[in-house]
Amino acid sequence: MPGSKPRFLRINLSTGETKTETVDEQVTKDFIGGRGYGISYLYREIAPNVEPYGEDNKLIVLNGVLAGTAVQAVSRWMVFTKSPLTDGLARSVAGADFGAWLKFVGYDFIIIEGKSEKPVYIHLTPDGCQIHDASPIWGKDTQVTQGWLTERHGKETRAACIGPAGERLVRYAAIVSARRTAGRCGTGAVMGSKNLKAVAITTKRNLQLHDPETFKTLAKKQVALIRESKAFQHHKEMGTTGTQDVTSDLGIFPTKNFRYGRLTDYEKILGGEYRKFRIGEFGCYSCAAKCGKIHRVPDGPYEGALSEGPEYETIWAFSAPVETSYIQASIAADQICDDLGMDTISAGSCIGFAYELYEKGILTKKDTDGLELTYGNHSAMVALVKKIGLREGIGDILAEGTRRAAEKLGKGSDEYAMHVKGLELPAYEPRGAKSQGFNYATSNIGGSHCYGYARQEIFGATDPREVDRFAEEENADIVVFNQNETAMREVGIVCSFASGWGWMPTLFGKMLAAVTGIEQFEDHEYLRTVAERIINLERAFIVREGFTRKDDTFPIRITNEPLLTRGAPGDGQVVRNLDRFLDRYYRIRGWTEQGAPSRQKLNELGIDVVLKDKT
Repeated sequence: MPGSKPRFLRINLSTGETKTETVDEQVTKDFIGGRGYGISYLYREIAPNVEPYGEDNKLIVLNGVLAGTAVQAVSRWMVFTKSPLTDGLARSVAGADFGAWLKFVGYDFIIIEGKSEKPVYIHLTPDGCQIHDASPIWGKDTQVTQGWLTERHGKETRAACIGPAGERLVRYAAIVSARRTAGRCGTGAVMGSKNLKAVAITTKRNLQLHDPETFKTLAKKQVALIRESKAFQHHKEMGTTGTQDVTSDLGIFPTKNFRYGRLTDYEKILGGEYRKFRIGEFGCYSCAAKCGKIHRVPDGPYEGALSEGPEYETIWAFSAPVETSYIQASIAADQICDDLGMDTISAGSCIGFAYELYEKGILTKKDTDGLELTYGNHSAMVALVKKIGLREGIGDILAEGTRRAAEKLGKGSDEYAMHVKGLELPAYEPRGAKSQGFNYATSNIGGSHCYGYARQEIFGATDPREVDRFAEEENADIVVFNQNETAMREVGIVCSFASGWGWMPTLFGKMLAAVTGIEQFEDHEYLRTVAERIINLERAFIVREGFTRKDDTFPIRITNEPLLTRGAPGDGQVVRNLDRFLDRYYRIRGWTEQGAPSRQKLNELGIDVVLKDKT
């Protein structure tokens, strides 16, 4: 691939050694880049049953094939590691400029291994890699840390860092760049376990493409298509701050720890209400959408709170689980999470779990450090966010995630822990949007909406066909389709929203070919095969870690308790046919009855590396 041979940097924090390596040509052909590189190298690089906080776990930080180019919404970055929250696969995606900067400095990814004896940060420049003492910024929040790095290394510096939550090994700690986070699965905790505070990159814009002229033409076509897209225009205006308008109408805005489908007074948190607090906007590298809407609280108990957000998931996390419609509290809680470096979805879910335990009498005021966890009490919620991020009092238990917290607390509290495979569920009720729900159940990372988002159910998309959102095993093909499409997009790494702006089917493969010089990438069917290869290798990874069919499941509430929607559609829904769904899903995937990739499927996809693990 003239001018653009993929390279990665290996950094050993135990020895201080660094080494630049090239990606094997066959790996590129088989996995293309981005998420494909992530699972290919993670599977090869770490042995089964590695301790997530141990020296032998590795952190892989990647950009996508198109990062740093003029194409819109393709410069996101992601992290692969073994998750300390789920003990399985961690795949977490983030935005801002960091992915582009990693490409500009000449790397498609970095592999961080070992563990430093003392706090350090990594600094990359075109001249090489240095490991510096991080003691001046250890204990500092993510914004102070990034400011310090910029002051020290110059305005052309971009960083991905952890805050106090990562240092304290909160199991859902995030890695933060600007205020965008690789939030899910506890990637920040793995970084903290290695005594790594930040990865900073100082460089100028620099790209080498196989066919720059063709790529320039394709980029112009993309911009023209985007300008015609109503979905783009809406996203540019609202970001995701109006998604709760849609989910509340559908009755799938999970409230009071997934008992109800919308807030009693949901009108108070609709997108138009958040618009009143907006003071600006922020976007990722080379994306005109600028979907990050900046909000500030002008007065009241949270006066001065400022957040590049909250976006939809965070709006939900700090409203519905504790049944409050006080917008100012959600802005304050979002800021705290970003500053401390913590996943808002898991934090909000853990707090909602605690509120229900308080209601049931499993937790008392004595257990909660004097906080009254009564529904509507937003001040207690905000206080809990801080306690979790700093592992103080009851926050130390909740910092373990709902699965481990329930094990510690006992008294039947596991019935109220809303997770799949240890990863807390996001802001879509699985009983009222069942393809979305079955995506949670079968996702290789656990309860993630982004692993295979069901646009058909949420926004009425008709590709590949229309769906009934209350259907179950009949929609197994839709779940497979959505998961595969996501995997295909994330070799890019294309923003999930940008995939709906009308350019991907015709331009994406051509762009990949123009960057890499591999003409095969123009073939959409070949890209679908690569997506299947990624999903199957991710599944092989978690099977190797001991996951089976029993882990492709739901919290007991979802299968035993009818959904209450407070007047919205879907009242009384439960998930009834999980086993029938799994049977059909596994057949479509070519997996065994226990949910493992079959030898025939692995051979068909050419994933020879995993055959040695099959019996």
